[in-house]
Amino acid sequence: MPNSVEIRELHFGYGERPILSGLHMDFPRGKVIAVMGGSGSGKTTILRLIGGQLQPQSGAVCVDGQTVHALDTSALYALRRKMGMLFQHGALFTDLTVFDNVAFPLREHTNLPQSLIRDLVLMKLHAVGLRNAAQLKPAEISGGMARRVAVARAIALDPQLIMYDEPFAGLDPISMGMTAKLIRRLNDALGSTSILVSHDVHESFSIADYVYFLSQGQIVAQGTPGEMAASSDPYVRQFVHAEADGPVPFHYPGRSLADDLGLGVQS
Repeated sequence: MPNSVEIRELHFGYGERPILSGLHMDFPRGKVIAVMGGSGSGKTTILRLIGGQLQPQSGAVCVDGQTVHALDTSALYALRRKMGMLFQHGALFTDLTVFDNVAFPLREHTNLPQSLIRDLVLMKLHAVGLRNAAQLKPAEISGGMARRVAVARAIALDPQLIMYDEPFAGLDPISMGMTAKLIRRLNDALGSTSILVSHDVHESFSIADYVYFLSQGQIVAQGTPGEMAASSDPYVRQFVHAEADGPVPFHYPGRSLADDLGLGVQS
């Protein structure tokens, strides 16, 4: 099966601080791939590199056979039309109605007549169960509904690649389950590739075909959800079972509190 996205020997950092080191990842067409790891492990940075907001220091990110950082502005914008993005907190336009939020990418990137845009928007909203909320503002709907509106906007252009940045954050258990099933159903209906960045183990494992685990900018484990659930790898076990003790420390690395307070051992 061809890959929608290929990442090869990718290195990225901010100044002297490395964020991603030597990544090698494949995202096959038609699959849901979860990228998991603790906060600060580089998950969202991967999405920004795929979308071309950031450029790697070395290595390559290829989408649909094109090296993203080598594209000029017009070619990059053309490639982005094939992508859908669900931002971490939905990022809906608060002054626009639900309808106009979903219509926005269609109006920006196509010359379709308004009558056809209307029909397409209503179809997308119907797919997420919110056709009858079309004239409401984001402030008038729940957080879970707003997330579904954001999903409808992400698929407005029937993208080949859909990226979800923490789609379950802040949702109640019912909304989380509905959102997970929606992601899987839309992926299969569109025949697209879905990249799911999340730290929610249960929902991600329930819909993903393959999982990458990141820690400190490197892939520490990968496999199917079943393989990851049964893994004896210390990092995977700590993450999957929410264990406090393990290879992932609670404190950001650096000087000890004793050193900062001048209480270090004197020679």
